[in-house]
Amino acid sequence: MNFKRFAAVAMSLACGASLAADPVTPPWGKEENLGQKMLMEATSVCTDGKGHYVVMAPQEDANQNAMYYGDGKTFVVVDPPGPYASSNSFLDPRFFNKDSNPNFRGMDYRVISSVDLDTKEKSCVLRCGTKKIPLTLVDGAQAAELLRKAEYQPNPQQYAPHALLRDTKGNYYFVDRGYQPSQQKSYRVFIGPRGTLKPQKMTNVVSDSEGEIFSTKKGELRLVLDRDKSSMWIENTKKTFELRQVPVHENLPLIYNDLGVYEGMRLGTPCDDQ
Repeated sequence: MNFKRFAAVAMSLACGASLAADPVTPPWGKEENLGQKMLMEATSVCTDGKGHYVVMAPQEDANQNAMYYGDGKTFVVVDPPGPYASSNSFLDPRFFNKDSNPNFRGMDYRVISSVDLDTKEKSCVLRCGTKKIPLTLVDGAQAAELLRKAEYQPNPQQYAPHALLRDTKGNYYFVDRGYQPSQQKSYRVFIGPRGTLKPQKMTNVVSDSEGEIFSTKKGELRLVLDRDKSSMWIENTKKTFELRQVPVHENLPLIYNDLGVYEGMRLGTPCDDQ
């Protein structure tokens, strides 16, 4: 097959360079006009009383609210899970709700958690999978003061799952890529049994309409996009293993909880500290 090489800069990132993200400005900005001041007034802050805060803020040019999570001094963006999800929800595959809809408009709600706000009762409830944590709504003036002094940062995730495969001996071959849209040509490869996958030293990545090849110091992972054809792992150009593709979106709890690649990693969601 004819392959198209990614740019050299993408390869430098794939070999482990730090991935920087764009700076974050909250919806109310510096409260320089009436619109921004109204956004600040309409923003709600909930806390568990243990130094953890969830911020839900309307956006001037969007239908959905923005959500942030942090310790009161620093807040990170909580990314929405998809176009059809409510603005108080977020993706967190570490927590699973088997009773939720597995396929609503293409979205698996079993890995979606949420923060429910009740302004009349001055309370919030954080739901992580099936676990519910009561939160308290912070007084408006106190909340505004906290928000003005805080620093805002992008979501801390640097990588997101791209592909998962398995051989007949139970070894997994996992590929992830840069989390931010501008970083999605930065790849990593991990190989090993469940719970002990090891990162591979990347040497090259090539891609075309037929699939992708991830070259490492140990061998090549040939990922074929056509499900009727077999992906494979090749060592020293001779030893070849056929691999079975494991659907990523159907196995997010396995990826985040069992493979070991993301163990201890913060996802920038209100469930990070639960």
